[in-house]
Amino acid sequence: MNTDVITAARNNAEWCDIVCRTHGIIGAFHTHMWTSRLRTPSHYPDAVTLDADATGENVLEIVDSATPGCSIKDSFACLNLLPAGFRILFEGDWILRAPEQPVSATGGDIRWRRVRDARVLPAWEAAWSGGEVATELFRPALLDHPAVVVLGGYVRDRLVAGAILNRSGAAVGVSNLFTTLGDHGDAWHGCVAAVARAFPVLPIVGYESGDALAAAHGNGFTSIGRLRVWIKEGGEAMAIGGAKAPPITSRHEAPRSDEKNTARLTLEHRLWHCTTSLANEPFRFQKLKG
Repeated sequence: MNTDVITAARNNAEWCDIVCRTHGIIGAFHTHMWTSRLRTPSHYPDAVTLDADATGENVLEIVDSATPGCSIKDSFACLNLLPAGFRILFEGDWILRAPEQPVSATGGDIRWRRVRDARVLPAWEAAWSGGEVATELFRPALLDHPAVVVLGGYVRDRLVAGAILNRSGAAVGVSNLFTTLGDHGDAWHGCVAAVARAFPVLPIVGYESGDALAAAHGNGFTSIGRLRVWIKEGGEAMAIGGAKAPPITSRHEAPRSDEKNTARLTLEHRLWHCTTSLANEPFRFQKLKG
């Protein structure tokens, strides 16, 4: 069994649990999965499988799959939820960057620092969502959580990039990476340097697809496994800032490879991009410079 993917999936589930708890939704960890009996916040799954022994039947016994919108993160891309009325929302790669890999000095004009002021979060979320009105998906309690660091990338005093770091027992997750400048490679470069300063001995995990995956590969990440996110047939992909995501198609529709479908999957992936981590024990963060 791929222990690296197990580490990344656990890290991801713990991050989802943290976000849900800031919204008053209490998830639960089981032997093979994390689940929430209540519908989770926008862009966050109702369940995350933790190993390849999890079954669709196990998951569906716990989550609310009777109403549209239920979503399952299939961390090992091995479930078949089609008979239960789900379709694949998107697929991606789990990624890992080993701590012994060298980190070059941060180039460019972006300077990364930790966001500590809750008053900055609405602007951070608006930049992350592409300029839409903030919906308080990322709540101030995240800034005080001992396992979470919210990063902002600035050019002078203008927020142009960001990411969220989350530590679990064996890894640091990077999620919600964004840039308003259009170059994911530069964003990954600066983010990796910030992570290396804060957590120099831990591997970095997350997941990506498309151009963002290529950018991660260009910054020392390796793909370690595939994942899928399933959504209940008849539901709607959650939207940023109230904008409706593309309509859900029939679960029998064959995958398409044309440019329109690629753009659609990229959008859906961004709407659901959540990764990593509830700490097993409290720890201290080193001060992030620059």
